[in-house]
Amino acid sequence: MELLQQNLPQTLMVVGIAALIIEVAVLGFATFILLFFGASLLITGFFMSLDLLPATATAALWSNAILTLLLALALWKPLQRMQNKVQKDSIRSDFARQPFMLEDDVDGAGKTEYSYSGIRWKLKSFEPIAKGTMVEVIKVDVGVLWVKPLESADSQ
Repeated sequence: MELLQQNLPQTLMVVGIAALIIEVAVLGFATFILLFFGASLLITGFFMSLDLLPATATAALWSNAILTLLLALALWKPLQRMQNKVQKDSIRSDFARQPFMLEDDVDGAGKTEYSYSGIRWKLKSFEPIAKGTMVEVIKVDVGVLWVKPLESADSQ
């Protein structure tokens, strides 16, 4: 414990870097708490190493509490906005144009499943399609293939 107290600025910076690594690598920015806390530890350790703050546990505690709060207040909304941006591009892949024959009726409910490439996909359609119809995939969502009937028999 005495070793940590003697090297408090370096200890704070190492713990801050560890918190940032955990936030980014393990949690993937799922929570921002470790981001704010890690940044406040780094800033406090840096200020202590420059002798702008006394290298005491009390100063470290108050500095981290205040900096974590200020960072959270300043960065919460911008980071939340950044995290909530969703890519709206439709997925285009090679199998998305492979025609196949329906084994069951398909509608928008997604109760029908189709096995492709070792994965059980739910099949959905904007209009009901009867079993035995040749269909092609027009859109891919997570775990869902959106299909439509083929226009003509010669496109098989």
